[in-house]
Amino acid sequence: MIPSDTLGWGTARNCIREVYEYGIRLKAEIGADKVFDFSLGNPSVPAPPQVKDAILKALEDPTLHDYTVAPGRPGLRKAISDQLNARCGVHTLPEDIYVTCGASAAVTCSIKGLLKPGEEAVAFAPHYPEYPVFTRTAGGVFKFCSLRREDLQMDVEALEAVLTEKTAVVLVNSPNNPSGAVLNEESLRKLADCLYKAQERFGHPIYIISDEPYRELVYDMSDVPSPIQFYDNTVVCYSYSKSLSLPGERIGYYAVSDRATDREKVFASLAGAARSYGYVNPPSLMQRVIEACLNLKPDIRTYKENRDILCGILDEVKMPYIHPDGAFYLFIRCPIPDAKEFCEHARKYGLLLVPSNDFGITGYARAAYCVNGEMIRRSLPAFRELSREYGLC
Repeated sequence: MIPSDTLGWGTARNCIREVYEYGIRLKAEIGADKVFDFSLGNPSVPAPPQVKDAILKALEDPTLHDYTVAPGRPGLRKAISDQLNARCGVHTLPEDIYVTCGASAAVTCSIKGLLKPGEEAVAFAPHYPEYPVFTRTAGGVFKFCSLRREDLQMDVEALEAVLTEKTAVVLVNSPNNPSGAVLNEESLRKLADCLYKAQERFGHPIYIISDEPYRELVYDMSDVPSPIQFYDNTVVCYSYSKSLSLPGERIGYYAVSDRATDREKVFASLAGAARSYGYVNPPSLMQRVIEACLNLKPDIRTYKENRDILCGILDEVKMPYIHPDGAFYLFIRCPIPDAKEFCEHARKYGLLLVPSNDFGITGYARAAYCVNGEMIRRSLPAFRELSREYGLC
């Protein structure tokens, strides 16, 4: 018989994709100019020109399409460890780096490699909607706890209440998808202190998996702090999808902290997870491209401008939201408790927003502003009508 869990995941719709696909149909029916699609986090800023140059240069090598070693090209792994060390003040080695098919593969392998069947993975809500799938695939139990509602920073009491002796993994995503919130240094220090005490209380390691694909996309701060700076048992997962606008190329990595308990065994277990999932030898072309383009900085001016336009519209129509410091998402506070009902209602005006229910939190709608800026400007009348219907303006 077909397994019920995989059948369920295959037939259940991802909330983001469902809204995006609805938008495609709606544009065909009423015209793209009448649809304001804020559903999908697809980077609208083109990849830097150096990416194309690196691709063309790599194509000259007749060995380009050969297999690489399973964890990735040695030169790339060294370049990644050097960059991570310089950024975070740590001392990872190339042997601590495993190149993967994007951040999802990195997170999936990290969960599988760190979680025994029946153990628990805890995420902070709002969370990426695939975390429960990754956890249950590994035989684990998925749990979540809330951040502070007012600013989406750390709520230590909520975390302490959800930790148990079965907790093996805590998932951190900052800058956050879906909210754009960034956990500040104070929050990460509180998290580290809480987990150090929990490790001592339960008598076993608890590992942070830090999912960081948006860490270069910040607007009002100089840098994004990472848990690896404050907590020894950390695995950093990263993707170049957002920083270099390469979402379809699926290239990223995981890095095990040089201070992690049983560091070599942890890396070997994660590598074993990659083997068990078939995540070996990520695309050799993109490995070479990333090695050549590793230190490029994304041009975030367009995203910042889009954010400010959208925030200005929401301010004008008196629709409350959580101000995003990073990524390219914004969380609108729904005027009614049911986010799905609110987002369904927004469709009447051509506004395509993603309800927060599948992100582990109620009462919000996600708007992705990595879209055409002119479309955001044109959405003002639609937002105004929606706001008026709820008596906000």
